Amino acid sequence: MTQSSVRGEVPADGDTMSLTPADGKRPAAGKDTSDGDEGRRKGRRRRALRWSAIVLAVVITGTAGAGYLYYEHLNHNIKKDPLNIGDEKDRAAESRANAAGQKPLNILLIGSDARDSAENQELGGAKDTFNTAPRADVQMLLHVSADRSNMSVVSMPRDTLTDIPKCTDPDTGKTYAAETDVITNDSLGRGGPGCTVATWEKLTDIHIDHFMMVDFAGVVSMADAIGGVPVCVDANIYSHTSAGKGSGLKLKKGTTAVKGKQALQWLRTRYGFEDDTDIARTKAQHQYMNSMVRQLRENATLSNPTKLRSLAETATKALTVDNSLGTVAELYDLSKELKKVPTNRITMTTMPWEYSGSSGRVVPKPTDADQLFRLVREDIALDGKDKKKTAATASAAPTDPAAADDKIAVQVENGTRTDTTSAVRGRATSVAQLLVGKGFKEAVADSSTAPSQATTVVRYPSADLEGDAQRVAKALGIPTSAVKKSTSVSGVTLVVGADWSTGTKYKAPTADDKTPTSADALNGSDTTACMHVDPNYIW
Repeated sequence: MTQSSVRGEVPADGDTMSLTPADGKRPAAGKDTSDGDEGRRKGRRRRALRWSAIVLAVVITGTAGAGYLYYEHLNHNIKKDPLNIGDEKDRAAESRANAAGQKPLNILLIGSDARDSAENQELGGAKDTFNTAPRADVQMLLHVSADRSNMSVVSMPRDTLTDIPKCTDPDTGKTYAAETDVITNDSLGRGGPGCTVATWEKLTDIHIDHFMMVDFAGVVSMADAIGGVPVCVDANIYSHTSAGKGSGLKLKKGTTAVKGKQALQWLRTRYGFEDDTDIARTKAQHQYMNSMVRQLRENATLSNPTKLRSLAETATKALTVDNSLGTVAELYDLSKELKKVPTNRITMTTMPWEYSGSSGRVVPKPTDADQLFRLVREDIALDGKDKKKTAATASAAPTDPAAADDKIAVQVENGTRTDTTSAVRGRATSVAQLLVGKGFKEAVADSSTAPSQATTVVRYPSADLEGDAQRVAKALGIPTSAVKKSTSVSGVTLVVGADWSTGTKYKAPTADDKTPTSADALNGSDTTACMHVDPNYIW
């Protein structure tokens, strides 16, 4: 989970969290649901995925359907919503297949903070936010490699400022205009989880195949169903202050198998872990998630049909998924794919971030976040144990083939400026002429802009121009990995970077495929993780 993960406490400073309603109805932002829209919204179930750990663990082990596919009522437990409700232009291109024809899987795990049922209100508190528009306080991208050898999880901090694209509510038809520099968790209240998916695709350029949300209250019953999840603290902790801050978590030093409400408190705890921030809370949630996966995989009680059925019932009642994942059979098929990944090849990370001024909000850390997103996009394992990928696995035929070279319009921009040097004069013109000489007669230099681009890149705005962009890159020896979809351009655009400031032949820099240290990676098999307790919360 992210720093955003469990918004948990109900402190006076407004650090709150909640869930979606037990009856599943999600109020639209700023809309009175007491009118006739209420009936139309019945099909919309906004269940909180406060803790994606549950969803991940369930699908990894196959408990969502193993042995119980004949129970048709399980299908009726599952709630469904559209996958992506953003504009087509903001969507990422589909993931490319590797040489064996396999494709990676990207699943967005989402958690709502809505407090719109008595049960969720009791668990989440914060009466002043009752029945308001939900927010996506938990956002975790689960990436499964094409060959199913490894899995990467990227959490996004709750308070990340980003651009949210235009989204259209599938139930009401209401359109929410695009916004810039807004907190990412607002995306859920703009038409549902499909807008959160759209926001991720716009930010990361990673194609998302599915999303999952899980009921807030389901954390309690799920933790009980598996017999508890072992977690560790390095001192006695009591997350509570006289000012009303804290989750109420009270544990002794060492390892404890938390169940029910105590498991919920662990996932919600901010005050008491490390520096009392949502980033520290994220680390605690990663520890819980890893431990839960190990429990589900190793616990012999899973062979007990009664307990297995209990897990299946709990999980399916808790789930809201995209339409293509809305049956037990489909969930079971997915679980079989996820089960192929060894626990020691699962890597938990947090999106590299930095503070935005003094607001307390954060933004993606420019170089490091881009690096992490690229590794996921190019299906490179975050644990560093990948075999070197060949050029063949890095490319694939686009959905729309390229036009003839002399029909491809290309704008060439001079991006050779750096922090320490000015742009190389005439560079865009010389590269445009190089393209013309290679048969791209409609290539022209664009002198109206001079971006700063470290590495050369070819951008295109929509899927119908992907083939053209790849063709331009191939003609110049630019790797396919440097061809990127971007809504910031109106046509195929070649930005000549600082790595190609001279000459007529492009030599791609050696890729740094290491996971940034700022991503705070945690391996799924690490049983030594233990949360540091803030001395102010020791009892």
